[in-house]
Amino acid sequence: MKIVIIVFLVLILGSLGSALYYLMHDKGTGKRTVKALTLRVVFSMSLFLLLMAAYWFGLIPQNR
Repeated sequence: MKIVIIVFLVLILGSLGSALYYLMHDKGTGKRTVKALTLRVVFSMSLFLLLMAAYWFGLIPQNR
């Protein structure tokens, strides 16, 4: 489970970095920045839903 979380975080950071790169090189005229940021939101929401499902199914233990 930890590896999946780390992979998602790397994907999120990579998408954010590519959005910054496209923003600097396209000077606001292209749509690649918006696509990269949309992809980042999709990765973030997928990670959130994955964590919620893992908690629900007991893959992430409760700390009491």
